Amino acid sequence: MRNSSLAAGLALCLLPSPAAAQAISEAEAQELRAQISALKAQVERLETRLNGSTSAVAVASATTPVAPAAPTAAQPAKTGSSTDVSWKGGPVFSKGGASFHVKGRIQYDAGLLMTPEPFGSAATPDRARGYSNELRRLRLGGEGQLGGGFGYKLEVELSDNSVDLVDTYITYEKGKWLVTLGNQNAFQSLDELISDTAGSVMERAAFTDAFAFERRLGLSAQYRSGMLLAQAGIFSDSADSLTNSADGPNGGDENNSYGVDGRIVLAPKFGKTQLHFGLSGHWRDFQRLSEVPQRYRQRAYLHTANSRILATPAIAADGESHYGVELAAERGPLWAAGEAHWLRVSRPGLADPTFFGGYGEVGYVLTGESRSYKNGIFGIVKPDHPVGSGGWGALQATVRYDYLSLDDKDITGGTQSGIIAALVWTPVEFLRFNVNYAHLDYTDAAILAGGRNDYGVDVVGWRAELDF
Repeated sequence: MRNSSLAAGLALCLLPSPAAAQAISEAEAQELRAQISALKAQVERLETRLNGSTSAVAVASATTPVAPAAPTAAQPAKTGSSTDVSWKGGPVFSKGGASFHVKGRIQYDAGLLMTPEPFGSAATPDRARGYSNELRRLRLGGEGQLGGGFGYKLEVELSDNSVDLVDTYITYEKGKWLVTLGNQNAFQSLDELISDTAGSVMERAAFTDAFAFERRLGLSAQYRSGMLLAQAGIFSDSADSLTNSADGPNGGDENNSYGVDGRIVLAPKFGKTQLHFGLSGHWRDFQRLSEVPQRYRQRAYLHTANSRILATPAIAADGESHYGVELAAERGPLWAAGEAHWLRVSRPGLADPTFFGGYGEVGYVLTGESRSYKNGIFGIVKPDHPVGSGGWGALQATVRYDYLSLDDKDITGGTQSGIIAALVWTPVEFLRFNVNYAHLDYTDAAILAGGRNDYGVDVVGWRAELDF
């Protein structure tokens, strides 16, 4: 029935109108009839094939589920309507122009501090020598994008038996500019800005702790173009200090200290050699904090041992200014870096002491990889052949000289001269094992050892860390 109807329709389409039929010859009519017969035969063959295919599809549909068709150019896949999930050490959720990357960090430290005996005095005994261990950091948070150039980062950390805000800020990026508002690093030093999971040794240079480098609440701007990086900002105090509910100048509601910080980096690259030249300058007015005496002090390398072998007496100060110089170079698996930093303490009516710290180091990745370098700082070593993929990870070695002097004018806080050797094994990305040895020589130490304040100590430290 369908064949007859289709053939009749085709015939009607092909037959000329009555007016035209009177004008055609008998030969033309015969030719048209032959064409109609041929078309009818083709339609019958197509109908037979179609009936067979429909039966096969019906049988397949009854036994096998049919997957939905993939999007085509005429039917594009929907975007922004579902959440995509990827993996970067932790899950990364993204939808349209927004994203959220779950971040975390675990660091477990242990160490051995070997000092002359007895350590401390009868008046000030100290039992920190020997073995100690701690959960150095437990950090949780996330970062991502909000769309329109806006981003964010929020991290909290359990450290020193308290929960602290770490990187907690909002960003806006457009072209070569990046603006950041919140609790952030204030551009004090190359070694301070390198992540604690990307450092060449377990702990940062002694001067970074002694000079109280820390994240502070503020507004900063960064400009990056080619080999030039320029950073500047205005900052108050750390977010934790400003939430302190105590009364007095140490209380958060009365802490009106502020400072200005800036850093400029030139990072030219010649062939395979990456160079780094940096300068930073900092000025801070203590305001009401000037009512609280300031102290500058430092541990014997290990964070697990709280004894401050170097320490100044309490200093009545109304502010401080400091500046630093950074030099570094990297070529393949080899790198070298060094810094020098001077801090001047402003004392009303008295001479201003200037304290000094610096370090120099040489390192090599024994398995051939390179330390990453981006945005004016060094990053992690990513193993080319991780454990589980036919290799045994990446292994890097570093030797560092670390110096700190807290002696100047009438202030005696002691000096430290140290040699540090470190091995870092990265079996897989995001996981590292760090072993350090340090020999530190002290003069004018704040803690007596064997009845003397000039002596040497030996330190062995271990760290296991997971960071994603």
